Amino acid sequence: MTGLKLRDPFDLGGMRNLMRAFFNEPGLEVAPTLDEGALAVDISEGKEGETIVRASLPGFKKEDVTVSVHQGVLDIKAEQTQETETSHEKFYRKERRWGSLSRRIALPGNPAEDGVGAELKDGVLTVTIKPSKANQPRQIAIR
Repeated sequence: MTGLKLRDPFDLGGMRNLMRAFFNEPGLEVAPTLDEGALAVDISEGKEGETIVRASLPGFKKEDVTVSVHQGVLDIKAEQTQETETSHEKFYRKERRWGSLSRRIALPGNPAEDGVGAELKDGVLTVTIKPSKANQPRQIAIR
């Protein structure tokens, strides 16, 4: 009985090898690309109750970015098209780069749509949204 091999039903080694073989096939590599909606953001609350959203937009200019707030939703869109051409002796290269990013974020509470500010500096978009005065708690008199 030398041809028998005990198999552990909880060992997933066979499945791991199958998955490894599938994902290591040439042409199936997962490329680090930014898809539509893949905009990374950090959301925090400031000292005065304002919502602060920071988004990474390296290589984008402020003309490439649009920011809007409507009905409690922050919408950030960035689109970039760039084409470069290099020509030297016996050397020619032309590179094109384009892409778009977007993100819709439901904001907490009822933000003041007229109290929104945005700044793009060093590849980081910072959007500051002030809270609406209508959402402030008010003292109720007890009779």
